[in-house]
Amino acid sequence: MIYFEAKNRLITLLIVLISGIIIFILGLGATGLVDETPPLFAAAARAMSESGDWITPKVNGIFRFDKPPLIYWFMGFFYSLPKNEIWDSFGTLSARLPSALGSLFLMLIIGDTLFVWPQKGEKKFLTPIVASLSFALSPLIIIWSRTAVSDALLTGTLGISLLLFWRRMASDNDVQCISAWVFLGFAILTKGPVALVLASLTITSFLFSQKDWRILLFKINPKRGFFITILISLPWYVLELIKEGKPFWDNFFGYHNFQRYTSVVNNHSEPFWFFIYIMVLASLPFTPFLFHGIFEAFKDFSRSLRESPKVSKTLNIYSLCWLTSVFIFFSISATKLPSYWLPAIPATAILISNSFINLKNLNKAYSYLWILNILFLFGVSIAFFFSNIWLNAINDPEMPNLASELLSSGLIFKAKLFFSSFTVFAIILFSLKSKNILLYLQISLLIGQSYLMFPIRKLADTSRQLPLRNIAQLILNIREKQETLAMIGIRKPSLHYYSRQIVFYEPNTEEGLINLSERLSYDKRKNYEDQPNYKHKSLLVVIDDYSSQKSHWLNISHEKLGEYGIYNLWRIQKNDLNKYSELLVNSGYKSDWKNRKVEKF
Repeated sequence: MIYFEAKNRLITLLIVLISGIIIFILGLGATGLVDETPPLFAAAARAMSESGDWITPKVNGIFRFDKPPLIYWFMGFFYSLPKNEIWDSFGTLSARLPSALGSLFLMLIIGDTLFVWPQKGEKKFLTPIVASLSFALSPLIIIWSRTAVSDALLTGTLGISLLLFWRRMASDNDVQCISAWVFLGFAILTKGPVALVLASLTITSFLFSQKDWRILLFKINPKRGFFITILISLPWYVLELIKEGKPFWDNFFGYHNFQRYTSVVNNHSEPFWFFIYIMVLASLPFTPFLFHGIFEAFKDFSRSLRESPKVSKTLNIYSLCWLTSVFIFFSISATKLPSYWLPAIPATAILISNSFINLKNLNKAYSYLWILNILFLFGVSIAFFFSNIWLNAINDPEMPNLASELLSSGLIFKAKLFFSSFTVFAIILFSLKSKNILLYLQISLLIGQSYLMFPIRKLADTSRQLPLRNIAQLILNIREKQETLAMIGIRKPSLHYYSRQIVFYEPNTEEGLINLSERLSYDKRKNYEDQPNYKHKSLLVVIDDYSSQKSHWLNISHEKLGEYGIYNLWRIQKNDLNKYSELLVNSGYKSDWKNRKVEKF
């Protein structure tokens, strides 16, 4: 019996693993980095690998204190592997793997948790797969797990930690386990104190619902565990504070933590109910089942306040506390971003699987929810059949030909075919009263990943990022005597990443022109891989088509060296730049670069 149990567990996890590889890993390095933020992470990690400074993240000659170092360390490890430039020519596989692996391992832990601790009415072999796929097929998880930023790694480390905490409380053995605290330390090293706050809120609210909370608290051993978490996470903060002092304190704790939470940063202001909207989007196309799962979990929560259920049957209550903690904490935050919802998605996946369990009896709720879901799928299909209406509304200055490229690539036709077939399949399964309709549709979506997502990513890369890679290569080929490099108008950190050069980014305004002139004399940045010759008579300028038509840029004498997409490469003599700058100053314009924050993006 034990042998068959272990075999079934292994088969279940193998199915989850293969599904995760298809969603998160396949084609991960086939496209370039996506501006704006990923090139900053990748550049900082590559700099650590090549310079040997694994303490302080630096990008473009300046400190980057917005995130702790774990994401950089993981990326830097892959950049340090032999022949990296051959098997990872874009540098994206190394940059994206930490995010992808974080989501993949969390997916496995979700499946394993639901296999070992099945909830009421649960089928061991199906629900773990449904829950894992509910997590992995979330649109937000698909996007961020293949993006070179820290959000997916935080979701992975924090999610694994929270599930391990629950597993320890649900376990009948008395063996002390520290793994949950270890992963919590990793989460704090990924994105800072927010991980500790979310974990504390989740566990505290769950213990409140349990009558034997003292026993459960003893099981997770907070005194010893917190010491282990601090031992893992604190040393880097102390070392960085000693090494860099006030700039680190002001930027990391002051700006990127306290100020982001208490005031609006980078115009990311949203209403209090913003995360209700994001929760709906993040669970598509199965959002109705999330709300049904939340309703069922609320009933369990209310019942637990009166009764004392076995802890091994409380995963749904725990997930509700988890989701609610993330929702309340970030709803109060002044700065709101869609990625802030990612840490709640593992909990939403478990709640969707809770709905899958509770709808096995094919009651009225089953019919209503599936009718609502099928209507939504029908709406998506219709939207693609009337794509000529919304395609004309696309206006992206960085991809001016996107609408025509979508049509010529056949992607619109493929989307029509897939979503129409998907809707018809859902209707057939509903008509047959299939109890496993959710799982079958998830499998269909899994198949659709390779059918739709890869060509979409390829088209976006060709339209948006290939011109920047070509410009960067041209710069490497024609740069004279370490000329300085500037980018005017649209700011793309990938230019720094691919050219490996210090880039001065300025807006296309009159003030931007004056800023550039002054900075070449007073803001002489350098780093381990590029030391520009600030005394050289000329500089290289990457400028987009729109900015190049501004009179104060167009009137400067320049030599056009190349053009890719909307980007032009000019060579400008510094004397000409300085003369026009003086003319603008005499006309009343002033520079403002000294008043900016250290972070430019």
